[in-house]
Amino acid sequence: DREAGGDFTDLANLVRRVGLGTAQLEALAAAGAFESLGLSVRESLWAAGDAARDREEFLAGSMVTVQPPLFSMPSSSEILASDLWATGISPDDHPIRFLRAALRQRGALRSDDPKRAESGRRIEVGGVVTHRQRPATASGITFMNLEDESGLVNVICSVGVWNRYRRIARDSPALIVRGILERSPEGVTNLLADRLEALPMAIRTASRDFR
Repeated sequence: DREAGGDFTDLANLVRRVGLGTAQLEALAAAGAFESLGLSVRESLWAAGDAARDREEFLAGSMVTVQPPLFSMPSSSEILASDLWATGISPDDHPIRFLRAALRQRGALRSDDPKRAESGRRIEVGGVVTHRQRPATASGITFMNLEDESGLVNVICSVGVWNRYRRIARDSPALIVRGILERSPEGVTNLLADRLEALPMAIRTASRDFR
């Protein structure tokens, strides 16, 4: 429609031409999609409801709207939370970055550090759980991926470790994992977990589990 009718001039113009609903507008607003229209995330979220009601069956510009208040600039964590809510990913940031100082203080490594660490060393890493997998051929072993601001860590949980920390391992969106670093002849790095600890986060994330 943009190619046929030209650039969208504002939210109301977008709705009248494309027919988006409130939920769709709010998701796009939270992802910052309307910055090209001169609207911040908060301004576009504020305007989404009125814009969704301004459809073709009404005379253009006839809807009564309320002037939005002056919004303060959102913080980095608020922008990240909006990105994750709207799209599930963020191109600019990662929730673990906001916890890095505390993780560093307790000696936890970043995901790119184990690649340079000595195999057989006991280490700690912290990250968001992106996957939990238990293949039928793995004799009950559970594989997890932890993600932080610099990459991924492969975590292997034995049956005993999984059973010992079952609730934390299954339900926590983010974890601190202690274990033995293992490196294969091909250079693949794994962490053989011996302790799992929930890592509290203010920003909500979701994992892909046992698929």
